[in-house]
Amino acid sequence: MPRIIKHLGRVDYEPTWRAMQAFTNQRDEHTADELWVVEHPPVFTQGLAGKPEHLLQQNDVPVVQTDRGGQITYHGPGQLVVYLLIDFKRMHIGVRDLVRHIEQAVIDMLAEQGIAANGDVDAPGVYVDGAKIASLGLRIKNGAVYHGLSLNVDMDLTPFSWINPCGYANLKVTQMKNLGVNLTVAEVADKLLPHLERHLSISKETA
Repeated sequence: MPRIIKHLGRVDYEPTWRAMQAFTNQRDEHTADELWVVEHPPVFTQGLAGKPEHLLQQNDVPVVQTDRGGQITYHGPGQLVVYLLIDFKRMHIGVRDLVRHIEQAVIDMLAEQGIAANGDVDAPGVYVDGAKIASLGLRIKNGAVYHGLSLNVDMDLTPFSWINPCGYANLKVTQMKNLGVNLTVAEVADKLLPHLERHLSISKETA
């Protein structure tokens, strides 16, 4: 069953999250998977296990308590967000394998741009020389996945200094622009989506 890709542009976080919940609650075994490609206005999102002390500095950026895994992170203009609304039961793999496939799609795309990146088995996400360039946060409900990944493309990284990103004190963050790649969010999405499609399909075929 082919996946549906939706380019939603710049949208507020909370209505998008609620739409993901509604989609997941209403889907059945015949529902096609969807990938939602978005940017968000500035927002901090706090995962289910999120601890308030990881917000280091009060500021004007809103904080949304959400239902994904993980701690606090930042979304803002210039960051590519891809939400993965996937029927996890069809894939016949474990959650850790799914995370590795998503990370590898980002790693492969960055390699094409001359950026050597890696995952970390103890801290989901993608890193370049120890600095985080992409974050992952997923929720699985009734065998279906929602939430997804964020990739820093060309954004103001300052708000990351107001938090412990993903719950890690002093974690450095980076972005593609700082690593010499001058592409728009839309251009990066066009390059990343084929890798995501391939890795999500590998999951099925090799299960």
